[in-house]
Amino acid sequence: MPDPETIPGTLELLKSLGTALGLGLLVGLQREWTRDRIAGIRTFALVSLFGALSGLISLTFGGWVFAASLLACVAVLIVGNVTAMREGKADAGLTTEIAVLVMFVTGAATMTGYLVEAVVCAGTVMVLLQSKAPLHGMVRKIGEDDLREIARLVLAGLVILPLLPNKEMGYLGVLNPFKIWLMVVLIIGMSLAAYLIGKFMSGAKGAAVAGILGGLISSTATTASVSRRSRDAGAGSVMMAAIIMTASSVVFVRVIAEVVVVAPSQYKALLPPLLAMMGWTAIVAVVTHRLASKEGAPPKEESAPSELKGAIVFGLLYVLVLYGVALAKQHFGNAGLYVVAAVSGLTDMDAITLSTAGMVNSGHVDPKTGWRVILLGGLANLIFKAGMAVSLGGKGFRVPVISGFAASFAGGLAIFFLWP
Repeated sequence: MPDPETIPGTLELLKSLGTALGLGLLVGLQREWTRDRIAGIRTFALVSLFGALSGLISLTFGGWVFAASLLACVAVLIVGNVTAMREGKADAGLTTEIAVLVMFVTGAATMTGYLVEAVVCAGTVMVLLQSKAPLHGMVRKIGEDDLREIARLVLAGLVILPLLPNKEMGYLGVLNPFKIWLMVVLIIGMSLAAYLIGKFMSGAKGAAVAGILGGLISSTATTASVSRRSRDAGAGSVMMAAIIMTASSVVFVRVIAEVVVVAPSQYKALLPPLLAMMGWTAIVAVVTHRLASKEGAPPKEESAPSELKGAIVFGLLYVLVLYGVALAKQHFGNAGLYVVAAVSGLTDMDAITLSTAGMVNSGHVDPKTGWRVILLGGLANLIFKAGMAVSLGGKGFRVPVISGFAASFAGGLAIFFLWP
């Protein structure tokens, strides 16, 4: 017999029952408009209430009550399907039946204190049921080659990556197998994401989405993958450059968010020049997008890009840069903040941003010095990505991407030296 304290009070009980009823009505509303349905708005509401009451009784009499109720729900579904088959109204799919079972369990979850989780699950069910046409249309656009590349990404990210040790080792303690392979996974993932976005969203809109996604995840990985794809982009070189410029601008959005979180007492002194840099890079990105829209969208790729070999090569290059950064830090020491920022920012903006913002917040570094250190890391990151774009990209791609990086870098230098 469970502890009586685990049984909800009257107000909590009514709240849970009301939530279960509302969630059932929500999902049932969508099913009400579906042809050949086995359950509608009233049935789903009753199923959710049944699940909630089963969960409540189980708190007193044990889990066997819930198991028996679930079996009873399954039996009702079977009877309903048999009746529909006899009348020739049976649907070959099982979507509604599975949705009924999910809503039964969701109703039970409201009684065990998982109200937020229950709401999220029910909302997800409703969206999935309503998105039948676009989801099926998306699947029809994905070919066998696309599935092969998705499988490679799953192998690299969900099978190999979790098995690697997430600790520093080797000379100077900078060789972290997990983080290095994570860069490989990000390049494969960003390349595949950009390809799929281009498949479903063409032109400037697709480039903007790919750039924003790349900046939030890794602008370095985005630059590497897009630069390699630019070799076959043909007339879409400016569009490729627009993706990279957008990703490089979004990086500063992430930097600003990190400063606000880590230095809550000093962020007002740190943010203005960083906001100016974000605004300038955004202007560069917008101009590049305008030029790309005049040039025209790149031609559709016939097959998904295979980036595994190229990503591994970049991973090796990333290791060399990490060792270069470690040697520079060892030689100059942590006292040379600007030197450390310049070499650290080559590969990672987050590390220099978080560490510097923390020192500013604790009073060890003046805010005027702090934002300049962070900005210098950003400028070094632009240089690194520009060099990578030149070495990996196609000939027609180099001019627009270098122009974009040069304009961003010039604006950053002006802010660094002229900001009061």
